[in-house]
Amino acid sequence: MSMSKKTLNKNLHKAKNAKKDEFYTQLPDIERELKHYTRHFKNKTVLCNCDDPRVSNFFHYFSYNFEELKLKKLITTCYKNQDMELFSRNKSEKAIYLEYEGDKNNNKVPDIEEIGIKHLKSDGDFRSEECIELLKQADIVVTNPPFSLFREYVAQLIKYDKKFVIIGAYNAISYKEIFPLIKDNKMWLGYGFKGGNAYFQTTHARKFAKGVYNEETGLVKFRNVTWYTNLDIAKRHEKFIFYKQYNKDEYPTYDNYDAINVNKTKEIPADYDGVMGVPITFLDKYNPDQFEIIGIDRPLVEEITGRVSRFRINGKEIYARIVIKNKRL
Repeated sequence: MSMSKKTLNKNLHKAKNAKKDEFYTQLPDIERELKHYTRHFKNKTVLCNCDDPRVSNFFHYFSYNFEELKLKKLITTCYKNQDMELFSRNKSEKAIYLEYEGDKNNNKVPDIEEIGIKHLKSDGDFRSEECIELLKQADIVVTNPPFSLFREYVAQLIKYDKKFVIIGAYNAISYKEIFPLIKDNKMWLGYGFKGGNAYFQTTHARKFAKGVYNEETGLVKFRNVTWYTNLDIAKRHEKFIFYKQYNKDEYPTYDNYDAINVNKTKEIPADYDGVMGVPITFLDKYNPDQFEIIGIDRPLVEEITGRVSRFRINGKEIYARIVIKNKRL
């Protein structure tokens, strides 16, 4: 049966979007982050559901460290593009998923005969029924999901009550679907990328500007991505060390919200018991035992004034602020 023009255009559009979201995470970045979570993986089924297992470093990491992490099972799926040109990295014309349950011949290597290769009926989209069935089997999801579908992807993880360690844009913090989860301590930031820079391999690297795309390595540099998780990590309990005291000249009050402004996270005053606006980067130091998150600037201003606006000082809007309070005062 021939495909209708409407269906073909829809599939090509999906493929185009998928190509834009094809970013392959480097193995050193995966190793650097996941070393902080090893205690969580014992006897667990891990799902990497946005990874072509034939080229995925997530699959490589978990399969080669399967015994050391004491995993129960590893499942990996990927989205199969409808446009064959966009699927050129891969050998198969069908979406597949892999299941690996550990080394069987004691050579400490995940051999091809030890890996169950299975075809998916659909295109491998994480929202498809068969991929959701695989999600239900998983205890922890670890992957780099499509940036453009981050809201929807996280919503699915929350719906099915899954633990996760995933990569997302740093500005996702302020999404109306994401920030309430952070505020309610249902997800938080992981350790992040070395020096704040992430380097991804992608099929469309040459579209990026010089200085962002490195022709020698074939990698694209991103400064605005981080790791998100809902697994408990030591970083989350590191005590914030104060070194400043409050004075009204250094910490002005906003024109349109009753809170003081703190320009840098390290400048949070130790003795202020009221509400404070701090930079979004505060979340890298956020300890829920010390601080309470009240909200984020725009929704708070809209609730009071009926207008969407950032906080203002002397009539001038400032950068995005998260509103917090010291719980121990």
